[in-house]
Amino acid sequence: PYTTLFRSVTSKSEVENLFATAVKRFGAVDVSIQNAGVITIAKVEDLTEAEWDKVMAVNTKGVFLCCQEAARHMVPRKSGRIINTASGQARQGFIYTPHYAASKFGVVGITQSLAKELAPTGVTVNAFCPGIIDTDMWAYNDQAWGKLLGNYQPGELMQEWVNNIPMKRVGRPEDVAGLVTFLASDDAAYITGQTINVDGGLFMS
Repeated sequence: PYTTLFRSVTSKSEVENLFATAVKRFGAVDVSIQNAGVITIAKVEDLTEAEWDKVMAVNTKGVFLCCQEAARHMVPRKSGRIINTASGQARQGFIYTPHYAASKFGVVGITQSLAKELAPTGVTVNAFCPGIIDTDMWAYNDQAWGKLLGNYQPGELMQEWVNNIPMKRVGRPEDVAGLVTFLASDDAAYITGQTINVDGGLFMS
């Protein structure tokens, strides 16, 4: 319902308009989930400045702008849940994606900093690191990384990576949704500043 009035998390004015519309429609902002993200995959000598800027703008600046606006609505009410999407690449950078890794490490830093600042107000700030999740982004990853890493056919590289996951399967969107629902609930009221992996055991930290 917001697509006609909200186009980019990289625009401060549009973020402000989105939150204002949410308050007008629902009365308050109780939970804010920062989930917009983009990726490109290229060798370091081919990675353009425009690609770097776009990935950092959406994945890191966009998270901050939304967190900032969420805090403005939540702090006066002394209640709220801010939940940020990081990535397995916030745990360990991967080949051909230094800009994406940097952007997701940045999300963890934002999360920890804001968690400390907002803790006295009752607003919690947490993040999560999805692993290989069955989404359109991972279909692109399989194709783009597959071309650069070898003569992989569609799905072959993904399967090779899945074989390294202790649970031996790709994650489903509902696997991520379950954690996010918990972090948004009253059961998570004493959890803040944490970044939780949702990856079938791929990264254990």
